[in-house]
Formats: sequence, C-alpha cells, structure tokens
Amino acid sequence: MSYTEAQRLADEAGVDLVEISPNAAPPVAKIIDWGKYQYQKMKELQKNRKKAKTSELKQMRLGLKIGQNDLEIKLRKIRKFLENGNKVKIMIFFRGREMAHKELGFELIERIIAMLEEDAVVEQKPQMAGRNLSITVRSK
Repeated sequence: MSYTEAQRLADEAGVDLVEISPNAAPPVAKIIDWGKYQYQKMKELQKNRKKAKTSELKQMRLGLKIGQNDLEIKLRKIRKFLENGNKVKIMIFFRGREMAHKELGFELIERIIAMLEEDAVVEQKPQMAGRNLSITVRSK
C-alpha cells in the first residue's frame, strides 16, 4: 500500500499513521490512535514499576562486647531481612578504648560471616569507617 493511500485511510478513520519499522523494505507503518497508544504504554510502565520489588538496605548495629545469645537474636533478624529480599549492612561500633583492639571486631565479623554463610553472600568486604566496622550482605 502506498504512503498516500495509507495516510488517506488514517485521515478517514480519524487516527494517526505511525511508522513502526523505517529500515525495513518496504517500511512498515500502522494506523493507530497515537494518544491512546501512548496512554496505554504509560499505564503499562506504571504497572511494571509497581510490581518491581525494591530492595532496601537494612542496617544492624552490634557492639563489640555482644553476648552469644544476643548475637543469635540479631542474626535471626538479619536472616528475616534477607528472606524479604533486602540487603543488610552489619555495623560493629567501637566505644572508647575498644578502638585499640580492632582485631576483635574483625574476628567478630568473621564469626558472623561464618554463621550466615548458608543464607547470605558478602557483597562488600569489611571496612573501617571512623569508629564503625561494616560489611554488606545479600541473600543467595
């Protein structure tokens, strides 16, 4: 069908002639209501955005002198966050003279990683930021 004939048909129907594939031989065009088409595309994009799961970055703070039972409770909460699809930033904070024993913080982080190895993958290696030692984990 020629361009003029297609344009005449579109004008008679009161809609638009839209070129779909200009590089094809011959070029492909479609007779559609452009405003309605754009509206439907926009609604579809909004629907897809609603369905998309946004993963949050949850944060869990621990002291250096945390007891074993308290640590297990914190790990249970971390596992629950991971099940919900969130990433978790685990921070160990140092108070006062604890900064002189950073190696204890790194040992605690290694213990936590070992306890979470079935459920989580370490995304960010342990790093010191001021008085905090932190890692980021995500679910497997």
